[in-house]
Amino acid sequence: MTTDTTGTAARDGESRRGGPADSPFVRACRREPVPHTPVWFMRQAGRSLPEYREIRANVAMLESCRRPELVAEITLQPVRRHGVDAAILFSDIVVPVAAAGVDLDIVAGTGPVVAEPVRTADDVERIRRITRDDVSYVDEAVRLLVAELGDTPLIGFAGAPFTLASYLVEGGPSRTHAKTKALMYGEPELWHALCGRLAEVTLAFLRVQVDAGVSAVQLFDSWAGALSEADYRRYVLPHSTVVLSGLVDAGVPRIHFGVGTGELLGAMGEAGADVVGVDWRTPLDVATRRIGPDKAVQGNLDPTVLLAPWPVVEAEVRRILDQGRAAPGHVFNLGHGVLPETDPDVLTRVVALVHDLSARPVERAE
Repeated sequence: MTTDTTGTAARDGESRRGGPADSPFVRACRREPVPHTPVWFMRQAGRSLPEYREIRANVAMLESCRRPELVAEITLQPVRRHGVDAAILFSDIVVPVAAAGVDLDIVAGTGPVVAEPVRTADDVERIRRITRDDVSYVDEAVRLLVAELGDTPLIGFAGAPFTLASYLVEGGPSRTHAKTKALMYGEPELWHALCGRLAEVTLAFLRVQVDAGVSAVQLFDSWAGALSEADYRRYVLPHSTVVLSGLVDAGVPRIHFGVGTGELLGAMGEAGADVVGVDWRTPLDVATRRIGPDKAVQGNLDPTVLLAPWPVVEAEVRRILDQGRAAPGHVFNLGHGVLPETDPDVLTRVVALVHDLSARPVERAE
């Protein structure tokens, strides 16, 4: 089944002329020729935009993720303002976990807070498997967006099992992940049971998004950088592989990203992604050597650079584009999310600069 111009995923992995599947973003993910390096920003939907802060006023984060029309509007805001090459669904990585029955809230200034952290096998069993009906608001939001975005691709996303497990075990954000590692090392059977259940939830959540029409998916393993490569391979890689390999027939590019994962890039690539996201600590040419020649890369401007004078920003953009040429495909992005204090006009200028500097003729067979 091929892709139509409404953005429904191509199940056979082939793209035809026109539509999101033939966009610079999807083509770069597939390591195909592009007219320019595509660019989007993690956390572009919100945070730094005054229109986002206005529309989110007096609406709690989880509630805002459950209102399809609000989700659609927030997702579209950076596309209208910045002219980015892809939209990313406005949501949060704990949305499917909440849908699975976990009592949690997203506290402003703190992040996800879990009422009863996971400690036992019974706690794991209480995490339900989810269906489309459990997250019907996500399905509806994606369909609204696909119709509105036209040829602009929409990226769906989810949190990876390790990062979700860390929130559930710690009870909230953690700098040391001490409780998480204590469970991982001390009760490996319980650990793998927890991550196995979370892999099921995550895969189901991404499947809902793919079936509704997203053009790509990104799996965020935000806290994986807290691990050694050996621990990552033993305790994390099998579960991320379940998620990413479970989408191999979906026909959409799969992106895998973590923070502080320079030493894990090769292993993360093995999990089954088509694109590996790289944070700002590792140059893209170095990252490409670690990941291998069969995957595209995404990244990796330090978000704090956007707070510097424009000549500094321009120089860093040029450097990243130069280093990105070592990869068989490059999607320009930040090395993590947009900071709230970022001037939106700078983001708009970065998009234009990337497009201008990377413009090139592309010859493709009809």
